[in-house]
Amino acid sequence: MPLSAPAARRPLHTRKVTCQGFFRDDGLWDIEGHITDEKHYVEEDDWTGNLQPGEYVHNMWIRLTMDEEMVIHDVEAVTDNAPYRICPDITPNFKRLIGLRIAGGFHRKVRERVGGTHGCTHIVELLRPVATTAYQTIQSDKARELMRQHRAQQAALRGGPPPAPERPLPPEEQSPPTVMDTCHAWASDGEAVRRWAPLFYTGPDGAAVRARTEAESRARVAAFDATVPRD
Repeated sequence: MPLSAPAARRPLHTRKVTCQGFFRDDGLWDIEGHITDEKHYVEEDDWTGNLQPGEYVHNMWIRLTMDEEMVIHDVEAVTDNAPYRICPDITPNFKRLIGLRIAGGFHRKVRERVGGTHGCTHIVELLRPVATTAYQTIQSDKARELMRQHRAQQAALRGGPPPAPERPLPPEEQSPPTVMDTCHAWASDGEAVRRWAPLFYTGPDGAAVRARTEAESRARVAAFDATVPRD
């Protein structure tokens, strides 16, 4: 259901942010962000010349290459359009993000390395949805399937045995979803957690749900250990 019909109005500014996640043939991940700003009127500018409606005020890109642990291996930032000619000069600084891991404290570390005069406000801002996109891309069943296939292919190329199947985690080694209690839908006592992360469900019937889930989890581990030899 879209927004309600607006009052009579005229457009002045449009910002677009697009983020995409890709699995690479080498087993790494590319997460790309693109941000544009455009005016819907002629904007006078003594530095870059007058901007016509639809021309970009900002047109900037960033690509993070990372592994499945969310550690950044490479960064490329590009500024195609900006208000000042000197804006693109700072993009090499974003290489300073190499080695960071997208996890708690990531945005604080970003500000420490490329915040203020060491970076670009808009590319730094773009890193927030890029980080979210990294989670949406890498922390998924499809991503894990692709990584298993990649490891099997690499093992076959080396002439070695296929990777051993992954042992299910026992309850004490499992962690709650990173999204739990970050929004209404993922409240720990809500239906989403009860359905998708029942081991951490805290609703009215939480004790029973957790006990049943723990028993099922231990049964899966026992069944795995009975059929798969362990080193």
